Amino acid sequence: MTEPAEVETTGRFLVLLQEDAIEEGVAELGAIAGFDPNTGELDSDTMEVFPALGVAVVSGDPNLLAELNGAAERPGPVQIVEPERVVHVFAAPAEEEDPSAAEDESVLTWGLQATGASTSTATGKGIKLAVLDTGWEQNHPDFAGRAITVKSFITGEDVQDGHGHGTHCIGTSAGPRKPATLPGYGVAHEAEIFAGKVLSNAGSGSDGGILAGIDWAVTNGCAVISMSLGADVPAGTPYSQIYETVAQRAMAKGTLIIAAAGNASTRPGRVAPVGHPARCPSIIAVAAIDVNRAIASFSSGSADKIGQIDLAGPGVDVYSSFKLPDKYRRLRGTSMATPHAAGVAVLIAEKTGARGYELWARLSSTALRLSLPSADVGSGLVQAP
Repeated sequence: MTEPAEVETTGRFLVLLQEDAIEEGVAELGAIAGFDPNTGELDSDTMEVFPALGVAVVSGDPNLLAELNGAAERPGPVQIVEPERVVHVFAAPAEEEDPSAAEDESVLTWGLQATGASTSTATGKGIKLAVLDTGWEQNHPDFAGRAITVKSFITGEDVQDGHGHGTHCIGTSAGPRKPATLPGYGVAHEAEIFAGKVLSNAGSGSDGGILAGIDWAVTNGCAVISMSLGADVPAGTPYSQIYETVAQRAMAKGTLIIAAAGNASTRPGRVAPVGHPARCPSIIAVAAIDVNRAIASFSSGSADKIGQIDLAGPGVDVYSSFKLPDKYRRLRGTSMATPHAAGVAVLIAEKTGARGYELWARLSSTALRLSLPSADVGSGLVQAP
């Protein structure tokens, strides 16, 4: 497998603003982009501002980047400028055969058993969890009567999940334990779910949509954000300084971001580096293991000194909810490991009251050590309290 090409971009720019000077930053961006922010509502085609994060997404002609960078180099509210990237669901290769499950899944999935969620007294009740993905199957019978807050950040598409990936991740992180058809499959089965559609029904999106979703989750007081998405990158690619700052600001407000490491490896021959945005130091990067506690052949790892694996979760042959008419499906990927980790984080948040940095520390310190290199699985397999 060859190195991925340079990260695909949209032509728009992400702009980090000084946290205590958001209005001044917006005014400066307005002057550069050629509009007056004081005349009323911003034209979303020109600029979107996410006030909880202090980030804007700006459109304009190709000369705009030089002007924005010039502003970032001067003392003032405009701090960092980066090109906006295209992102996708992290889909694992389909040709790999899954191992047969060693655990009995007649009642609960092997992932719930492996993480200890099956025996935990925590349920996630009272804790808000945001899953930013392809949306939500709003007619799924297993979630009838469940309070789910939804919002779409994809132009022209409502939150209804036409892909299935988002519904699968929501099911793993917060689905039921006693559905009409067993096994139960949700880690934090009484968490308050916030389903943000930041990827289209085709499974793709952009940084702007993800940042809009993060801003929404932070504003709504979500303790955990689960993101099974991103972009593969060549080894040595710097992490996004804007996402890193966003993650730090979110944690300071009590919101922990957990993201999939990526599925670009072809082990044992090649270990691919952690993808964007999980390679940021302040975003938890999750690797995938199988039922035998072996690293999944596709799981991206700490292949350079920039992106590091923090934790591992069950990510092969994972049974969960799916869009109708399928209702259920077994999938593989770090996308499936991530909602296991997010669900466990919710359980720990409920049990301990921990948020932000403290929640990260508790999640890492209680992980089950595995007989695998930390470059592959970080602190180990996430464990419910």
